[in-house]
Amino acid sequence: MTPPAAAAGPARAGGLLDPPLTSREAELLTLTLEVLRETGYDKLTVDQVVARAHASKTTVYRRWPSKAELVCAAFAYHVRLGATPDTGSLRGDLLALAEMITESAGRYAAVVAGILAAGQRSPRLRQLLVGDLYRDRRAQVLTVLHRAAGRGEITAEAISEEIWDVLPCYLSYRIIQHDRPVTPATLRALVDELLIPSLTRLTPPGSAPARQLIADTQARQL
Repeated sequence: MTPPAAAAGPARAGGLLDPPLTSREAELLTLTLEVLRETGYDKLTVDQVVARAHASKTTVYRRWPSKAELVCAAFAYHVRLGATPDTGSLRGDLLALAEMITESAGRYAAVVAGILAAGQRSPRLRQLLVGDLYRDRRAQVLTVLHRAAGRGEITAEAISEEIWDVLPCYLSYRIIQHDRPVTPATLRALVDELLIPSLTRLTPPGSAPARQLIADTQARQL
């Protein structure tokens, strides 16, 4: 049986980005990432952010009362800015999403590594990462998978909490932890040889969209 969390479909992430941001708050988050890339997490201060934004600390603290919350909100905002791909096919959506994740992980690899290290010392920072940043990425992946189920490419039963994080976690781990390059061939192998076979394993043989998806995937492997 599909776990209820996956079966219910992706839910909008809450927390650090809700209620909706004002234009000034969105600007602050963008500038936070800009400063973060220059300083790293440990050396970043709220003073640096407000100086770059020509804002007051009150503007920051009334919404995000700590550096950890500000930084996690900035990353969650960055993730949410990326529109979930909708190419019309599961394979196309997975490849497009993989490219988005690869670009983001590559751009912020050093920063994320620093945040993960700091998360070992700060339970609050780790809680925020899981609660907001990862939740937004989960919503993107599940949106792609549920669209595919709606088109008949996969069954709803194939969508589970054990499958959604394979794509973002593998790419992030490869880039951030091992500094290994991710090429278009890497993405195709991940999608065609791992994800699509796993997601179509429960699809009835008579499903025309599923047959087409599998046939297209196998043709590209030849």
